Amino acid sequence: MKLVRFFVTIIFFLLFLMPQPLFAAESSSPLNKLDEMAELTLQMTKAGRFEEAKMLLNDFSNEFTTVNAQQSFSMDELRILTISHNLALESINNSTGDLEQKVNAVTKFRLVMDALYSQYQPLWVEMEDPLMEAYSGVKLAVEEGNVEKYHTTLNVFLSKYNIIEPSIKLDVPVERAQALDARISYLDHYRQKVLESTEAMAELSSLETDLEKLFNNMTEDEADPSLWWVIISTGSIIVSTLSYVGWRKYKGESEAKKSERQKN
Repeated sequence: MKLVRFFVTIIFFLLFLMPQPLFAAESSSPLNKLDEMAELTLQMTKAGRFEEAKMLLNDFSNEFTTVNAQQSFSMDELRILTISHNLALESINNSTGDLEQKVNAVTKFRLVMDALYSQYQPLWVEMEDPLMEAYSGVKLAVEEGNVEKYHTTLNVFLSKYNIIEPSIKLDVPVERAQALDARISYLDHYRQKVLESTEAMAELSSLETDLEKLFNNMTEDEADPSLWWVIISTGSIIVSTLSYVGWRKYKGESEAKKSERQKN
């Protein structure tokens, strides 16, 4: 019994210690502060505290200059982040813009920063439900032949896709991102032609499948590979421990039976 307790103690000790480097490494990343600043900027914007949001965006630009000197970014990463940052700052400075426009612009920037920072499932994946719900509205409008509803729901879908589109380009292979972007751009520019086409539903269903695959592929491997290593290693320890305990129990019972036979 003491042996079992000893191994159980060892297992819990390993579980407690092993994940720590994973979180320590992430929190010590030079991108961590930038990610936190982007998140705080979004929260300030949602609260209508635009001056604070503006200050954070300016501080972000200064901090990014320092981080960029320490960490290499690709030209695409720099371009996408710079554009999203500038658009967020422009929106915040626009005194005539409404709250929703400002929040959408800063959300786009926040998701781009997260896509650069996150090693696993990015935040933009959480936009799946509202995006797909909006797209379902587009399909329903086409089925009903409701022109006004079609244009309205399509505008809603395009607005939501526009928020995550830069982040998609950071996390998805270039060819695939460009192909998806081209199909959605076609839907926007030739919306009336699509609506009147006899193959409209087939095209919309095909695009819906591509969108679903986009999100599914991003969530399939969301678990940290290092965490899987911890789980597998710990599982091996548990199996080994149980096997050893079982073997000791079996050996003890066998010796007891052998001793009893010798007495008889």
